[in-house]
Amino acid sequence: MSIITDIMLAHGAAKECAERFDKYYKLLIEWNKKINLTAITDEREAALKHFVDSVSPIDCCKIKPGSKIIDVGTGAGFPGLPLKIYDSTLSVTLVDSLNKRINFLNEVISELGLTDVETVHSRAEELAKNKDYRESYDYCVSRAVANLATLSELCLPFVKVGGYFVSLKGPKAKEEIAAAKKAVSVMGGSLEEVVGYSVDKTDYEHNLVIIKKASPTPARYPRNAPKPAKEPIG
Repeated sequence: MSIITDIMLAHGAAKECAERFDKYYKLLIEWNKKINLTAITDEREAALKHFVDSVSPIDCCKIKPGSKIIDVGTGAGFPGLPLKIYDSTLSVTLVDSLNKRINFLNEVISELGLTDVETVHSRAEELAKNKDYRESYDYCVSRAVANLATLSELCLPFVKVGGYFVSLKGPKAKEEIAAAKKAVSVMGGSLEEVVGYSVDKTDYEHNLVIIKKASPTPARYPRNAPKPAKEPIG
């Protein structure tokens, strides 16, 4: 049994689920030789800092089974793909602006036999204007992509009223929240909760920043790239 499998089993994953994480890791390492996907390649570190960290919204009971989720700026699939592997009832859309990463994700999805997972090659600024995606999701998740003000503009337009934007943030979450207060409000959001958590046997001290979608996002948002990143609201 692999280190990945052992750790995910210890973390409460079913045997088939843990074995899928092991396959995911092997594909990640194989593809990482061709394109830059991750700086974390050690098996134990990847299990803890990628997989266990990514499923924290489920562990903290912040994402309900059967929910429709979009992961903006998913990169190598974090956190959206681990969430899907961990809870097969989720419907997941993975969005990334680099087609090479989308090709990697498609292979992982195929090799793991996952269903109800969509990959989209697009910038969030463009996709959020598409009526098939705008305000269509119970949750938008994002991990290690940008500051919270920028993320709020990119992510909240995808969330339906009553849904949530869940941002996985590091130890400086409070500072980011303060700087993002106006952006969150303008996008129709309201800060609901900040949940601190740690990843076993690591120095990871992270926070789930949970923002509720209280009202529709004005049609003019998000602004075209690169404004959300270069000129965050606030």
